[in-house]
Amino acid sequence: MDIGLVQETPFRFRIERQDPMRVPGIVFATRELLPQAVGDKALEQVANVASLPGIVRASYAMPDVHWGYGFPIGGVAATDIDAGGVVSPGGVGFDISCGVRLLAAGIDRGPLAPRMRRLMDILGDTVPRGLGPGGLWKLSGRPQLEELMVAGAAYAVEHGRGVPRDLERCEDGGRLAGADPSQVGQRAVDRGLRQVGSLGSANHFLEVQAVDRVYDAGTATAFGLHPGQVCVMIHCGSRGLGHQVCSDHVRVMDQSLRAYGIHLPDRQLACAPAVSVPGRDYLGAMAAAANYGRANRQLLSEAARHAFAVAAGAELDLVYDVSHNMAKIEIHDVEGVRRRLCVHRKGATRALPPGHPDLPGDLAEAGQPVLVPGTMGTASYVMAGTAGNDAFWSSAHGAGRVWSRHQALRLVRGEQLHEELESHGIAVRPASWRALAEEAPDAYKDVDAVAAATEAAGLARLVARLVPLGVVKG
Repeated sequence: MDIGLVQETPFRFRIERQDPMRVPGIVFATRELLPQAVGDKALEQVANVASLPGIVRASYAMPDVHWGYGFPIGGVAATDIDAGGVVSPGGVGFDISCGVRLLAAGIDRGPLAPRMRRLMDILGDTVPRGLGPGGLWKLSGRPQLEELMVAGAAYAVEHGRGVPRDLERCEDGGRLAGADPSQVGQRAVDRGLRQVGSLGSANHFLEVQAVDRVYDAGTATAFGLHPGQVCVMIHCGSRGLGHQVCSDHVRVMDQSLRAYGIHLPDRQLACAPAVSVPGRDYLGAMAAAANYGRANRQLLSEAARHAFAVAAGAELDLVYDVSHNMAKIEIHDVEGVRRRLCVHRKGATRALPPGHPDLPGDLAEAGQPVLVPGTMGTASYVMAGTAGNDAFWSSAHGAGRVWSRHQALRLVRGEQLHEELESHGIAVRPASWRALAEEAPDAYKDVDAVAAATEAAGLARLVARLVPLGVVKG
């Protein structure tokens, strides 16, 4: 397909509709942030997503957009459930409910400094990471795992692994409704039993940070943040369980395309009507995996709390937990009519505006915290949802890759990167030198530019900038 990209504003581009597209594509970015890597077909994927049955308004891409499976990472699409709208596992991704959790510490950067090495040693010794099994919670079997997949973070809190306030500051109260563990296959269960409370690999991390700059003092205060404060950011998802759920249901949907008369420009967009049997089955399994992901981050929060208590005598309060690989049933206005939509956000996070009914009461005036992590050695951002966001209240979720992992391994040595980060005062506890090299800062877009474009495009507004002090790497 010949992508006719038209620049509408300095921060918004349009892909005009052409067959088989049903709606236009909208890309929120500067020209410098558009996919540049050779072979990155993310913009073609934006156009392909626009062909999904039932899609409304537009196929959107966030400023961190890059190539993914079926959907681009940074892709957002909503389908009208009552008008044949589909759900596509490729619009969620393999790491279902991968997300970011931010905790604010009761200690500032200065007082923590002499205790930092001990803190990082404890975190390095106690936080499971890397490929394979090794979680903090050994579940007894499928029945217990099914309870966790229904209740999510609430299941962990009920078992003494957290406090009630954690659920108030977690998207969906830490539990996505509609989970159906019976649609989670046994292979996924076998993988999930051994991984609750673990980071995994790739770009997942637990990072100790400090608030470097505050842009909106009132909102920062509402979020519980102030200049110089230490924070912990956790980025991980549903591990092997979520990956297996996606694989299993992609296969089913691919085999059912003909039965529903669905023709796609890319088989990786395999989908089914959201109200169909395969559609409902996937949504139930996806919600179960999402709840596993929320419980996973809850367990890692408790590990961080233990480390801070032992090393620094400090507590950690949850600022917010939000997923960025989800398909959710939401009500939105479409051409002046309230519609029930299946909103896919893949590598994109919800960004609810002030006054939205889904916000906790103490965040109603401020809007939802939007967490935009960078990568090792770069800043991360706390933003807030804002009114006027026409991408179904969605925003960027991070910096976005510009190098493949293979390319990063060719250009970066893990040992050398470790020395460089340590020389800049960033303590690093990697799972391996290879894993470290794959996630080198140069492998990603400039997160400062991504955050600035996100604000300029009207997706979210800046609240605070965080800088890394130490990172435990998957």
